Amino acid sequence: MKLIFIGDIVGSPGRRAIKEKLSYLKSKYNPHIIIANAENSASGRGITHAIARQLFEQGIHGITMGNHTWDNKEIFDFIDDEPRMIRPANFPPGTPGRGYTVIKANGKELAIVNLQGRTFLPAIDCPFRAADEIVDELRQNHKCILVDFHAEATSEKIAMGWHLDGRASLVVGTHTHVQSNDDRILPGGTAYLTDAGMVGPRDGILGMQQEGVLYRFKTQLPSRFNVDEEGKWHFHGVYVDIDEETGHARKIEKIRLMEDEWRME
Repeated sequence: MKLIFIGDIVGSPGRRAIKEKLSYLKSKYNPHIIIANAENSASGRGITHAIARQLFEQGIHGITMGNHTWDNKEIFDFIDDEPRMIRPANFPPGTPGRGYTVIKANGKELAIVNLQGRTFLPAIDCPFRAADEIVDELRQNHKCILVDFHAEATSEKIAMGWHLDGRASLVVGTHTHVQSNDDRILPGGTAYLTDAGMVGPRDGILGMQQEGVLYRFKTQLPSRFNVDEEGKWHFHGVYVDIDEETGHARKIEKIRLMEDEWRME
């Protein structure tokens, strides 16, 4: 199975990058399934039904979320009815939506799981215990499993990679919006990347306008963060080739595209 996972889509610049370059990635990698984190796709805060529908129509098969899941209140109107979208599975019991699902596309099946870290993020149920319960259950019927671990601390993400080595096909981190350079296949066959990066403004600060972020750092006073709508975008993600017989990864490759710069690593 050929899989593309796309890092956090941020605001309208991120959505524009998807529109402009997703077809190129399809032609280059010929993926069977494409998954994207879209918790920042609506002006940097949450997602709307229209944006989710647009992403699906453009060829994204599944959407993961994170700590900004509930920032746009419209999500409460549709998350329970959209099986292709998942939010962190370790949110408290009774939370709307689902934490994992199975995506079927192009004759392939991929189980996807969303988890959220606890270090430097709001208190939440243990992601490691949730991972054990969900992944072990999914493995009874599915070989190919993707885990999006939405977390702040690199140590927590790396720990999850080792924790699920041999049980998940891909463990990929999101949330920090900065693509890491530690893509590898762990000894048990799990492809791993600490952070997939982001799709959106490349000259902002994690996709936000520089001024507001700098003001808060320099003064320690409240400041509203707005998506940097001007300038060029960058497009980060990861490609993984999975052996469907074992669920182990055969190849992992970072995706890095810059607007007006045809550069792929």
